[in-house]
Amino acid sequence: MTTSNTGNPTTHPDTTPEQRCLRYRRDHHLPTTVDPASRRILLPIGGLIGAITMPTTLGHRVLAGLRVRMLTGPVIAHPHTHRWTFLTGPGHTLTDTVHTDLLQLQTSVAHPGDDVVLPSPDDEHLGRWHWIHSPETHSDLPPQSAVIATTKAMATTAT
Repeated sequence: MTTSNTGNPTTHPDTTPEQRCLRYRRDHHLPTTVDPASRRILLPIGGLIGAITMPTTLGHRVLAGLRVRMLTGPVIAHPHTHRWTFLTGPGHTLTDTVHTDLLQLQTSVAHPGDDVVLPSPDDEHLGRWHWIHSPETHSDLPPQSAVIATTKAMATTAT
C-alpha cells in the first residue's frame, strides 16, 4: 500500500519502464536507467543517494519511527523476499560495531556502485516491487545516519 499520493509514480498512467524511468528522473530527480536485458528500472547508489534494506517487520517499525521524527522518505517493498528498502541521503562509512549490529538485524546498507530496483508498471502489476511510501520531492531522502539510528532503536524496543 502506498501511503502518499503526492507525486506518486503509481498514480500516473505510464505503461512502460521507460516512461516510469523518465518520470523518476524528471519529477523526483532520481538518476534512474532501464536495464535493457531485464527491463528493470535501476537507481545507482552513491553520491547523494544511499539505501538500507531490512526485513518487513522491522521496516514497519522503522517507518513509524521515522514518521514521528518527520523523516519519512521513499520506501520500496519486495513482497517475495519480505524485505523493504529505504532510500536515504548519502551513505557514510560504517564502523565495525554498527555493521555488526545491522547484520544481526538482517539489515544491509547498499554500497556505492550497487543498484536498487525501483518499481515499474510491470513490477507493480505482478506484485514484485511496489512503493510503501513513494518519493514526493527530490529532497525527501532522510539522512542515512537517522535511518540507521531509528533501525537500531526500533529493534531494541521490539525485544
